Amino acid sequence: MTRAGQLELAIILPTLNERGNLAPLIERVAAALGDTGWEVLVVDDNSADGTADEARALARQDLRVRVIQRIGRKGLASAAIEGFCATAATYVAVMDADHQHDPALLPQMLASVRAGEADVAVASRFADGASTASWDNPERERLSQAANALARKLTGVELSDPMSGYFLLSSDLARALVPRLSGIGFKILLDLLASSDRPLQVREFPLYFAARREGESKLDRAIAFDFLAGMYDKVFGKVIPTRFALFGTVGALGVLVHMAVLSLLLFAFGKGFAVGQALAVLSAISFNFFLNNWLTYRDQRLKGGAALFKGWVGFCLTCAVGGFANVAVATLLQMQGLVWFLAALAGILVGSVWNYALSSRFVWGRY
Repeated sequence: MTRAGQLELAIILPTLNERGNLAPLIERVAAALGDTGWEVLVVDDNSADGTADEARALARQDLRVRVIQRIGRKGLASAAIEGFCATAATYVAVMDADHQHDPALLPQMLASVRAGEADVAVASRFADGASTASWDNPERERLSQAANALARKLTGVELSDPMSGYFLLSSDLARALVPRLSGIGFKILLDLLASSDRPLQVREFPLYFAARREGESKLDRAIAFDFLAGMYDKVFGKVIPTRFALFGTVGALGVLVHMAVLSLLLFAFGKGFAVGQALAVLSAISFNFFLNNWLTYRDQRLKGGAALFKGWVGFCLTCAVGGFANVAVATLLQMQGLVWFLAALAGILVGSVWNYALSSRFVWGRY
């Protein structure tokens, strides 16, 4: 059994279905850092492939490995935050478990921060000397570069890769910034840099961004929406909660669906207003469920036919009271002489807050 030694560095690995990648990565970390002075903290989002069990099995043989299995909590940013708060190490590093981030950079990054040359050491995919040749994902690379350009403009952080997921800083600094972090999405580094009340000194290290060893990437095209949500949170999150703003954005699109269905039923099929409003509500609720599942709650996304159907039924049920209020208010106002468009809009507004509160709790399992 390996002894932990004096603890200086914690490597936080946020994981989701990375079982086969853990043991080889820990071997690479040990090769880079030596026998003692570090720990690997696996923060697992209740992976279906048994990643947490694999981490526990490794921990029984190696005291340098620990695991936090999260139930009902997901997302890379929030996983990193829990890791910051769960270690006694002087320094913390965040990196992916898929072998795209090279552990051989850790000694250089640690030495830089330890010597006071930088507050944060960042492994950059786009610095001079870096390479993304093995990434083989031109669309994602273009998206990352565009997001980096926008991040630099909005935050004033002059980095080649402020969207990097591989970085190192002192634990004290990380925990001091935690209360200001949004914990939303995947780009925790950008959140850290934007949350500091003073400009942080950053040093970049060129990264050879390797191909994923095994498994599938958890990022998809909704990452662009996720990035914008993070930007919104830093600017407006204290005024209107970010998740409610996202829910409202989807709801605004649902209004268009609602109005389109209602006008079609009223003018093309000659249905009565109450019937048309009810069917339009159901159509908009279904549209909102699927778009919210893909975007607003992408860190809690329901997958698979059974889960989606159960979630859709739950969403419809939790929105039922709001839907009834929507139809009742809209019908009453229309009968009182208010133009149908404004009556329908008033009904939508009445049901929106109820829909958000109940669906957040009972469909996606969070407040």
